[in-house]
Amino acid sequence: MHLSKFLLLFVSIHLPWETIASPQQRLLYTLSYGASRGVTSQESLTQPQRDAISRERADAVKETFKFAWDGYQNYCFGEDELLPVTNTCGHSRNGWGATAIDALSTALVMQIEPVVDDILDFIPTVDFTRTEDAVSLFETTIRYLAGLLSAYDLLRGPLANLASNASAVEEILVQAKSLADTLKYAFDTPSGVPYNNLLLSGKTNDGATSNGLATTGSLVLEWQRLSDITGDPEYGQLAQKAESYLLNPLPSSAEPFPGLVGSNIDIATGKFTNSNGGWNGGDDSFYEYLIKMYVYDSSRYSHYRDRWILAANSTMEYLASHPASRSDLTFLASFENTSFVNSSQHLTCFDGGNFLLGGEVLKRQDYIDFGLALVDGCHATYESTATSIGPEIFSWNTTSIDEAQQEFFDKSGFYIINGVYQLRPEVIESYYYAFRITGDSIYQDWAWDAFVAINATTRTSSGFTSISDVNTPGGGHKYNNQESFFFAEVLKYSYLIQAPDAPWQTNHNGVNEYIYNTEAHPLRVAGRPI
Repeated sequence: MHLSKFLLLFVSIHLPWETIASPQQRLLYTLSYGASRGVTSQESLTQPQRDAISRERADAVKETFKFAWDGYQNYCFGEDELLPVTNTCGHSRNGWGATAIDALSTALVMQIEPVVDDILDFIPTVDFTRTEDAVSLFETTIRYLAGLLSAYDLLRGPLANLASNASAVEEILVQAKSLADTLKYAFDTPSGVPYNNLLLSGKTNDGATSNGLATTGSLVLEWQRLSDITGDPEYGQLAQKAESYLLNPLPSSAEPFPGLVGSNIDIATGKFTNSNGGWNGGDDSFYEYLIKMYVYDSSRYSHYRDRWILAANSTMEYLASHPASRSDLTFLASFENTSFVNSSQHLTCFDGGNFLLGGEVLKRQDYIDFGLALVDGCHATYESTATSIGPEIFSWNTTSIDEAQQEFFDKSGFYIINGVYQLRPEVIESYYYAFRITGDSIYQDWAWDAFVAINATTRTSSGFTSISDVNTPGGGHKYNNQESFFFAEVLKYSYLIQAPDAPWQTNHNGVNEYIYNTEAHPLRVAGRPI
């Protein structure tokens, strides 16, 4: 069988590897595709051989995107998501077609023109002013607004050849502006710190008195990009005003370590209400965006860089943690005031990629080395489980190990608190940055291993679904949910790490012409590429 057909057969059939290939075929696969736990790796191959393997893998990921897209299009096109166990539709993101808009930038970088055309035809039909459900300012910004702006940047730039209808491209920007105009009343508070949960009818909110660090601090990239494209400064000014409280935190007790701040901000005053935090979910993308705003425009946002450096240095000094049973691994603890909590999350595993990006643009080898150590730690959470997929929450706190997990902890360096896998991208995301910055093909192998494991464990007849237990063969129960970020992030990073260099790739010719938001939508940088 031709290798490419054999590869696509493998990733397209939800059966154990041993049942669909002979020993000879499995050996051929291992030698040809460099599975990291197999007979050999790409390091033993010539560059042309490695390039051929990467092309085959990229094509396989592209075919997987087409398979999942077909399921969504057949059953739920225009709805927020496919529920891929029952083949019914979900409406978790206000009924505005989250999967379609979140998938667009991935379809673009994969250059799947029919999918791009379908989504471009759909975008003008969305009425962003109407919904029956509460709207998350954060989720709507990172998925919808960023998805629209990314598509606009790509179609007005290096992928203009995919825009057969120029008016459809301009309609993207019209809709992005409509969406932001609908949402911007969120910032109309005494401090300028926005409400996150909005009720569009009557322009009200859920009455919250505080907002989170990530939900407040992960708006600036998208809203500033909209200002820079449209020439209307209001959007960026709104997000920058909210961000100003995070860059200059009060009271001083909210910053227990330099650059590391609490998790909640009072909407009325802009002051922090606690001093607990870290790089876990709820805090994560605030730190992520500090260095990314500097990459976006280094001349305007050097103060973001300075705050990231403070946070990065404190993270290396205070939060870096090595499990008692595996001192070779590095994880990040969180903090409660000046005490530490030795647990982490799949969400946190973007951290290695963020340190790598910071190290590359700042020319700091210490940040790169630390980022690679974090990548190794998160890789360990994947290679240790029965499914080769990492858990939602894990710990290395030796004072609370369940006896049933002691042996697992002794071997793996962590134990599982929550074994769910929700189609999250963060580990593959960090592999992507590790490969783009070091050029080491081992990270392509690790990303491929993760992609194969996700395909084998989470696939249904029409798409991919969350699973209940990564440490049970087969993944346990299949939940009936396919998040839009599976298209935006998991499949994009799995593809880009294997795909040829291109202007939208990180570290393209030594600089970043695009910067990826926290939903993996590439936005064109406004300043000189660094």
